[in-house]
Amino acid sequence: MTGSYGRADASSSSASAGSTALLDRPSDPEFSSDPRITREDILAVLGPDADAMMAEANVGVDELIQLINAETTMLPPIVDTGAATAATASADAGSDDTDDSLGSAVRTWKKRFLKGSVLAMLITLTGGGAAALAMNKSVTLDVDGEQQTIRSYGDTVGEILDDADINVGKHDALSPSPQAAVGDGGVIKLERGRHLTVKVDGEERQHWVRATNVGEALNQLGLADLQEKGAKLSAPLGSDVPLKGMTLEVKTQKNVTVYDGGKKPQKVTTNAVTAEELLDELGLQLGPKDKVESGLQMKLTDDAEVYVARTGVSVVNEKEPIEPEVRTIEDPELEQGKEIVEDEGKAGEKLVTYRVTKENGEEISRKEIDSKILKKAKDKVVRVGTKEPPQPQIADGAVWDQLAECESGGDWSIDTGNGYYGGLQFDKSTWDAYGGDQYAAYPNEASREQQIAIATKVRDARGGSYSAWPACSSKLGLP
Repeated sequence: MTGSYGRADASSSSASAGSTALLDRPSDPEFSSDPRITREDILAVLGPDADAMMAEANVGVDELIQLINAETTMLPPIVDTGAATAATASADAGSDDTDDSLGSAVRTWKKRFLKGSVLAMLITLTGGGAAALAMNKSVTLDVDGEQQTIRSYGDTVGEILDDADINVGKHDALSPSPQAAVGDGGVIKLERGRHLTVKVDGEERQHWVRATNVGEALNQLGLADLQEKGAKLSAPLGSDVPLKGMTLEVKTQKNVTVYDGGKKPQKVTTNAVTAEELLDELGLQLGPKDKVESGLQMKLTDDAEVYVARTGVSVVNEKEPIEPEVRTIEDPELEQGKEIVEDEGKAGEKLVTYRVTKENGEEISRKEIDSKILKKAKDKVVRVGTKEPPQPQIADGAVWDQLAECESGGDWSIDTGNGYYGGLQFDKSTWDAYGGDQYAAYPNEASREQQIAIATKVRDARGGSYSAWPACSSKLGLP
């Protein structure tokens, strides 16, 4: 604004202009949505001190509007707030809300810029003084602990923040509230919200904090004692938490027992998150066939147990005896079932190569891959009798045949695996006790006559009673 405003002419008309402007003045004037500067706008700017300030400047409302319009030939570009964008979008869509959106943008412009124009005009007319003091406030802004002093024409916290181009996010803390009035020397405190991702042993937790460093953030989250408990942090406590947020990795301290193959268990204190991290920390290498039983990605917890299975393969050479083969010679002069060793023979020796697999120090398998004879074995020679033994003389053959038919269906060579053998179902102990082994090792291998001969001995030993065969003797009516 430059040049003279014709104060002589203005003074003659100031009283009438001022009184006219103040008639029917609303109790709580607001900025109008009219692109032109209106009386309501001037009253909204000057507030309750309007009378005193215009009287000091010797100017009325209408005259003040004319003077401002003379210097303000056009509105500055309406930048903002989303209202202008909304207005354009509504106009393109043919919406009825176009006027309202444009009006909102105009009111925003007046709220932010008209105050400065009115103040500048009054200061020019009065040379400073009460107008400047009443409208231009010195306010301290404390943003995240950093203070700055600004001058503003705003009456409320929200207006002053608008003048300072400071937006308040939904996670920020503002004191006083945006609607609170602020006088000269007032203090506005703003704590910015910061998004903090805390990854505890790989598990992510999302938080919003109003802290500028990691230590303050952990304190707000009730995690201030993490380091005291031995946890490792990916950033120092004094490092900044950026306004855009950050990720903080926390690895808690754990007591873990490691079972490494066949070695003695090892108790360790670690901040590792997985078994793989722990093995790296301890410098434990895994062989081609070694493995962690629960897997390398096993999540570690306090008092966890990690088992490392060690599998090793080696080649060993061992000397082993070669048992002599048995060569039999049939002897027709020797009764069947009898054998005579002619030559004991002699064991040989061989060198055997094995591939041996061990797990945790214990052998779990071996495979022969080569062998070499060091000394041949000498055969063992045995004479085997082929002469049929004389068949015993028997009596009551018909009775024994009936009993065998009841006991085994008449099958003299039967062996069902139930512990009883032959036609008369002897058990091995009874057969041997009464001399049956002179005929054969088992009753079912002996002839009918031989089985009857032994059965006769059993009956006679019981005073002629067939009670050794209770069920069938009762069925056949035998004593």
